[in-house]
Amino acid sequence: MYVTHHQQRLWFITFAMTHTFTEQEANEKAEEIDLKAKEFNDKKGLIVQTQRLKIMEYYEKKEKQIELKVLRARDDLTTDLLNEPRTIVHCRRQDFPLVKVAVQKAIPIYKITNKDDVDVQTDQEAYLPEKIPGGVAIYNGDCKVNVSNTPESQQDLIAQQMMPEVQVALFGANANRKFLN
Repeated sequence: MYVTHHQQRLWFITFAMTHTFTEQEANEKAEEIDLKAKEFNDKKGLIVQTQRLKIMEYYEKKEKQIELKVLRARDDLTTDLLNEPRTIVHCRRQDFPLVKVAVQKAIPIYKITNKDDVDVQTDQEAYLPEKIPGGVAIYNGDCKVNVSNTPESQQDLIAQQMMPEVQVALFGANANRKFLN
C-alpha cells in the first residue's frame, strides 16, 4: 500500500492533535489531582489543629481540676488543724489568773456558737516573756500551729502589711512589679 504525501500529512496532523489533546487532558488531570491534594492537606491540617486544641483544652481543664482538688485538700487540712478540739494558751506569768478566768468564760460561748466541744488548757509551765506588755499565744494540741496575739506580733503583722506602701513612699513605684505584697 502506497501512502500519499497528503495522507501522511493528515495522519501526522491527526497524531499531533491527538497527542496535544491527550497531553492537555493529562495536564488538566494532574492539576485537578494537585488541587484535590492541596484541599485534602488543608482539611487534614485544620482537623489536626482542631483536635490538638481540643486535647490541649481537655488537659488544661484536667490540670485546673487537679489544682482545685489540691486547694480543697489543703483547705480541709488547714480547717481541721484550726478546728482541733485541743488548744493550749500561753500567757505571761502575772496574767495567768486573768487569762484562766477569760478562757473559762469563753469555752461555753464557743460551744454555743460552733456547736462543737473544745478542750482549752492554760499552760502553767511555759509562759510568755515577762518583758512583753501582754497578750496570749494559742497553740494547737501538738504545739505545731501558733496564733500569737501579743502587741509585738500585731506590730509585726502591721509592718508586714504596710511594707509595700513604705517601699513606694521611700523609693517610688516600681513599674516592673506585678503584686504589691
